[in-house]
Amino acid sequence: MIMSRIEAPPDKDAAAPGNLLDRLLGGLPAEAVLTDPDITASYANDMASFCPAGAPAVVVLPRTVEEVQHVMRTATELRVPVVPQGARTGLSGAANASDGCIVLSLTKMDRILEINPVDRIAVVEPGVINAALSRAVNEHGLYYPPDPSSWEMCTIGGNIGTASGGLCCVKYGVTAEYVLGLDVVLADGRLMSTGRRTAKGVAGYDLTRLFVGSEGSLGIVVRAILALKPQPPEQLVLAAEFASGAAACDAVCRIMAGGHVPSLLELMDRTTVKAVNDLAHMGLPESTEALLLAAFDTADPAADLAALGALCEAAGATQVVPADDAAESELLLKARRLSLTALEAVKGTTMIDDVCVPRSRLGELLEGTERIAEKHQLTIGVVAHAGDGNTHPTVCFDAADPDESRRARESFDEIMALGLELGGTITGEHGVGVLKKEWLAREIGPVGVEMQRAIKAAFDPLGILNPGKLF
Repeated sequence: MIMSRIEAPPDKDAAAPGNLLDRLLGGLPAEAVLTDPDITASYANDMASFCPAGAPAVVVLPRTVEEVQHVMRTATELRVPVVPQGARTGLSGAANASDGCIVLSLTKMDRILEINPVDRIAVVEPGVINAALSRAVNEHGLYYPPDPSSWEMCTIGGNIGTASGGLCCVKYGVTAEYVLGLDVVLADGRLMSTGRRTAKGVAGYDLTRLFVGSEGSLGIVVRAILALKPQPPEQLVLAAEFASGAAACDAVCRIMAGGHVPSLLELMDRTTVKAVNDLAHMGLPESTEALLLAAFDTADPAADLAALGALCEAAGATQVVPADDAAESELLLKARRLSLTALEAVKGTTMIDDVCVPRSRLGELLEGTERIAEKHQLTIGVVAHAGDGNTHPTVCFDAADPDESRRARESFDEIMALGLELGGTITGEHGVGVLKKEWLAREIGPVGVEMQRAIKAAFDPLGILNPGKLF
């Protein structure tokens, strides 16, 4: 019964382009509805490789909750699929259009509605840019920790949809830990509020967490209540050079076992260091096999870095260089932030994996990835949020070479399989989307898939919200 409702075919006459457009314009300003094929094509996909995308029938850019409700009521009546989008910086195809869909771009809903220093919350619309929110709350002495690498471009709604992480997760956690409440437009246009504004609350099922990471498949987030932290002191960064990836991972284990809480603990392998030097001429030590970056934002970061540096030396670090000030620290972090751009420049195209493993098995993942690269004769650089075991093996390849593209996809899948073998997960922060649907089924099993489909059917019985994603 559930499956027959989800897979019910649309009414093709009711959903004809002219009728759809007329119905949308009945509740939207003309400038919010885009139909030029050249323009709508530019909204077809996010930044993921190997993910098919269809041609949207129309792109809608609402500015109000009421306009989103109108879109969803229209889509339900006409049985038209809706693909919600943010800035399309995602890496799993979760924002890719399907043929004949309404692309619902939420980038125009970009107001910060409230910043409350007493309750330590911000209330925002989904199109707010992550960096814009961070700077706005900083002015109040507050801090919004989640900081994906694309933080200057990505939206809060997109971060919520994919449960994004970032460099600070080792100390401050991921997006899900900062979403207190949501306003969500459901598939039939009804508006539902979840969660709370309070510091604590356990009333009923935690529907807020259910929407975080759901990739727009359960409803459209139109407002979010976000938890804030007091702004920490400026962090200082340390760089440690290692003669092997195993030694760097041993240092990570020593740091975490020792009870240290760095604000950042990142790893770059030899391939990544070379790529960054080639792109930006930063003078990083290319003799290294692994470069570990650590930071503290404590009252006495220099003392904390000294203790951490001693652990790195005990693990075999060949050189440990603490930054003297914020400017030096930012220079070191710039190298890490350039990693993915630099790896893309190696061959022109990349597939960025997102495998997370227990910290204790991080070294095995690095060694296994190196073997996979040798097997397929490919360049694969690894950058990692080492403090939480979340790695980004990045496969560099020439998309114009069919054989190399095939090997790239095979190596990508082998890395995911390795992650599962090591007790990890196929995605730590990028989501499932189109790219990892098959692998989600392998990770959670048939019963898990059945229950997730049942949840989807409860919220979206017609299956019109972001169809073809997740499973």
